[in-house]
Amino acid sequence: MTLLSTRTLIRARILPLIVATALFMENLDSTVIATSLPRIAADLGTSPIHLKLALTSYLLALAIFIPASGWASDRFGARTVFRLAILTFAAGSISCGASNTLGWLILSRVLQGIGGSMMVPVGRLIVLRTTPKAGLVAALAWLTVPALVGPVMGPPLGGFITTYFDWRWIFWINIPIAVLGLILATIYIPKIAPDAVRAFDLLGFLLVGPGLAAFLTGVTMAGLGMASAPVMSGLIFGGMALVIAYVFHALRVEAPLVDLRLLHWPTFRIAAAGGMFFRVGGGATPFLLPLLFQLGFGLTPFQSGMMTFASGIGAITMKFLAQPLLMRFGFRRILIWNALISCVFVALPATFTASTPYLVMVVTLFLGGTCRSLQFTSINAMAYADVPAERLSSATSFNAVLQQLSSSIGITIAAFGLQSVQDYTGLQQIVSATFPPVFILMATVSLISTFWWFKLTPDSGGSLLERAPAKG
Repeated sequence: MTLLSTRTLIRARILPLIVATALFMENLDSTVIATSLPRIAADLGTSPIHLKLALTSYLLALAIFIPASGWASDRFGARTVFRLAILTFAAGSISCGASNTLGWLILSRVLQGIGGSMMVPVGRLIVLRTTPKAGLVAALAWLTVPALVGPVMGPPLGGFITTYFDWRWIFWINIPIAVLGLILATIYIPKIAPDAVRAFDLLGFLLVGPGLAAFLTGVTMAGLGMASAPVMSGLIFGGMALVIAYVFHALRVEAPLVDLRLLHWPTFRIAAAGGMFFRVGGGATPFLLPLLFQLGFGLTPFQSGMMTFASGIGAITMKFLAQPLLMRFGFRRILIWNALISCVFVALPATFTASTPYLVMVVTLFLGGTCRSLQFTSINAMAYADVPAERLSSATSFNAVLQQLSSSIGITIAAFGLQSVQDYTGLQQIVSATFPPVFILMATVSLISTFWWFKLTPDSGGSLLERAPAKG
């Protein structure tokens, strides 16, 4: 084998695998913790509802720092930023495992989020810049594996570790993976000549990041009664003011951190708005189900994880069916009808009781995961249908920020709903009867997305469904 063919093999196989390993670590970590929330809350002496801050703080850190990842890789080099991101994520994991208070865990999750925000997009950028176009599809296929396997392995693995060992190990298992990733990245990832470095939108970063953080923190505290009214009001209205200021700023500068002008394209605008409502409703499911199974039905974390991983299996199954279904029915019909079906499955856990057969619950979660996966795939694809090639990088960052914010808002609304039901019923503990109104609430939020799908035309996204011409 020649030196050239060896290098080609490394780029085609090893580099995507290195990046995929880092993505797997990030995806696994984000799903493992949800299953362990009740046990962590008991160990830290706090409420599982309050502990949702450990989830939202991580998602919020991703949303704030992802837009800066592209600039950082151009400025300091993709390999350097990727290795630093792995190191930061590992440091956050060590700190999470050592946490003994809620505040410590939240700050540690923010550190993890900063690492994850750079690790994921910069890793993809490395693959795009080092892989020939002929091998790009195969290389990108490696990167889909972590997103599919992580949600499947996360719940049972997190439940197993929490039930039979100690919840702190769900964070410490990241360390050997991170060490291996650092070594392989140093050996195999080449130094990539950066593109022309555009000016960093520092003012935009100082407006949108703190604005989103303050607003969501204030809303969270308002729902949980964790701060005084003046503090909560200051955070909420101060955050809103910063976000509004960013909107005016972004429409004036040439290269804003998050380019709001992308909303000019109807398919992108509809995918962003409709997708946000759908993700807010569906994104709360991984937070609610482990609490229902463990606090409501008395299952162990491992039993809970073995139930909830059915959603991940459903998501993988749909990956093989999404393209044929979209080719057959088109984006508009799929998004409308599948949204309605998905909302039913978001609401169905409201009917679960401790006596509901496990098989019924597992099949329900499997079908729900299948439908949500089809919806997410359709939304993600259609968003880029009309975006020019030169704006795809900005569109990707915009979508990534919106996805993380949607998940964070969904968990916040679900936690607020649980607290409200507790306050209304006067119950001191979370029980199975606490959950049905919250599942109905989240399904209703998801249902709002159908308003946007009706705005699509029958041929929306059609350019993505054109069959390649047959080769003679």
